[in-house]
Amino acid sequence: MLKEYKSLAEVAGPLMLVHNVEGVTYNEIGEITLANGEIRRCKVLEVNGAHALVQLFENAVGINLSSSKVRFLGRGLELPVSSDLLGRVFNGLGKPIDGGPEILADKRIDINGLPMNPAARNYPDEFIQTGVSAIDGLNTLVRGQKLPIFSASGLPHAQLAAQIARQAKVRGTDSKFAVVFAAIGITFEEADFFISDFRQTGAIDRTVLFMNLANDPAVERIATPRMALTAAEYLAFEKDMHVLVIMTDITNYAEALREVSAARKEVPGRRGYPGYLYTDLASMYERAGRIRGKEGSITMIPILTMPEDDKTHPIPDLTGYITEGQIILNRDLYKKGITPPIDVLPSLSRLKDKGIGRGKTREDHANTMNQLFAAYARGKEAKELATILGEAALSETDRLYAKFADAFERRYVSQGYQTDRSIEDTLKLGWELLAILPESELKRIRTEFIEKYHPAHAKPAAE
Repeated sequence: MLKEYKSLAEVAGPLMLVHNVEGVTYNEIGEITLANGEIRRCKVLEVNGAHALVQLFENAVGINLSSSKVRFLGRGLELPVSSDLLGRVFNGLGKPIDGGPEILADKRIDINGLPMNPAARNYPDEFIQTGVSAIDGLNTLVRGQKLPIFSASGLPHAQLAAQIARQAKVRGTDSKFAVVFAAIGITFEEADFFISDFRQTGAIDRTVLFMNLANDPAVERIATPRMALTAAEYLAFEKDMHVLVIMTDITNYAEALREVSAARKEVPGRRGYPGYLYTDLASMYERAGRIRGKEGSITMIPILTMPEDDKTHPIPDLTGYITEGQIILNRDLYKKGITPPIDVLPSLSRLKDKGIGRGKTREDHANTMNQLFAAYARGKEAKELATILGEAALSETDRLYAKFADAFERRYVSQGYQTDRSIEDTLKLGWELLAILPESELKRIRTEFIEKYHPAHAKPAAE
């Protein structure tokens, strides 16, 4: 029988102090029973001798210290899991909000899972096709990778996230593919956009959605990504599925962490965030990957909005240290009507070389990728020079590079949110754009690939 305590001493915002407790542990879940019989949940944040500091999952309105009581359940926050998770929508604490029944659980798993043991990891080296050329062709996503998207306020990261969730697939395998989508601190409109988009396109059937809205409590926001990762670990390592985890917005998560830290009167670190922000983010990100001897895998795309468009802000800065690259969205490209506005030059996928080439994408992929990067960089320089000195100051070759840069943004990067390009389509488009330049400029591509794939050398279809 669980012991009930009537020794509620103090409520301050989302925190409550309980005296004279016995055997209570950190992260344990408790239930507060109010005088009218209403039950609210809480989580133990700190235990000091016989005193426990707990955080409320709901607000503190209506709690009367003298007539309320609390009991601790002897376990942490758990997620009931089974194959029935797919196609369902849950709130940030794992409760169904789609009108469907409760999950008939195979088991219940504590959401505070451990980061993956580095010695047990398999190296990520399998190509995942997102259907987005700027990612597939230039900053390739690999199965088991952590590849964040750095966005900014007002940029269309929600549309890009939904597009990747709809289109992503592991090519050349009949393995089961699932998406776990965690929306953290988003507005009702955004939540409605994701749910209706997945339902209209049928992607909901292979997707598990966890929705935490902006008006939900901060402590729920902290639990939401861990709920999603727990579901992903079950599907990947017990049901042998390839799972893509998309989490938006990590900035809202970090803000909630800062709010809880401030309520606990902890010493703040950079910009008021707790000093353990790096460790906390790493404990989530490092749950993605592949495990030796297991068929399934977890690939992660965390999305974060950079406050004031600042890449050096603690959240993107620390995320960049932990993850294997980043995809950066650019406000200037967005203003020019480029969709999605992916800035390919500062973007990076550190594992792309492992997931491309013969047998994975195509033999010419690495060469054409390097040539496109180089040509676009030179084209942007030529355009800047033309802005300062006038187009007449450019050489004929520089004019071609400037023309290439414009065509590259308009045709390669900009594809809208409904176009699903295969890697062959992306590579073909890359070659069409490189044909704008003289063959003598294609110094990063082997001659045999130019003769095989360049449009000027391609054999007519009738042959």
